[in-house]
Amino acid sequence: MDIVEGLPQGKALDLNQSGPVVGYEPNMVGTNGYEETSGSDIVVITSGFPRQPGMSRDDLLAKNKEIVGGVASEVKDRSPDAIVIVVTNPLDAMCHVTFDTTQFPRQRVIGMAGILDSARFRTFLAWELGVSVRDVTGFVLGGHGDTMVPVVSYTNVAGVPVRQKISEQRLEEIVQRTRDGGAEVVKLLQKGSAYYAPAAAVAEMVDSIVFDQKRVLPCAALCQGEFGIDGLFVGVPVRLGAEGVEEIVEIELEDDERAELEKSASAVQELVEALRTV
Repeated sequence: MDIVEGLPQGKALDLNQSGPVVGYEPNMVGTNGYEETSGSDIVVITSGFPRQPGMSRDDLLAKNKEIVGGVASEVKDRSPDAIVIVVTNPLDAMCHVTFDTTQFPRQRVIGMAGILDSARFRTFLAWELGVSVRDVTGFVLGGHGDTMVPVVSYTNVAGVPVRQKISEQRLEEIVQRTRDGGAEVVKLLQKGSAYYAPAAAVAEMVDSIVFDQKRVLPCAALCQGEFGIDGLFVGVPVRLGAEGVEEIVEIELEDDERAELEKSASAVQELVEALRTV
């Protein structure tokens, strides 16, 4: 669904025509209205306004609060049992807008950020070591922004701790590149932002829910005491299944990682407080 006339219809037609080649049967429907979305099991919200030159963070917050709030209201009315995956930035704040608007249970409002950030982290590590990305395990927690927390202590290559393979200085450089990952893509493209990796991350979340895979994935979830965080959507490891967030999986962090997560949560808190004034 998109507000631009013809755009969703054209994309749906294009996707339908790839079915015979790729090998799938379901039909896609493109629409400019919400009626066709009624009764959805899962809704992915990507609607939003891109940040423009001269636009402050509060300006972006205000604009996307209005847009995401409007979408969430339609979802609440038309698909009251849906699980909602939020992609719009500022991600953590938009999760709060969606949660407050729909008033869905916390397990049915989830933010897509950690999987994308983790994929960037794993990619950079695989390149550094010259190994397959499939053999790199690691994840990124915290807010989806400059304060995100790549958890080095749990990162390994085929079970070997990454600290045994890469120096601390080089690891810190890779951590920083991960934090700048989205901005790096935007700078290269000049117009637009990352597309393929975010889409793949959303698909991984949808698969885990639809097929009840119970994958443990880093997603933005509403913490209620977990990791010492209360009342905030923050990136944490979650078990994703048919009910949505079935568990927030708490892990033991090193002291500096826990401090970084607390700092990241504070940054999310500032965003949430700014929401109340826009």
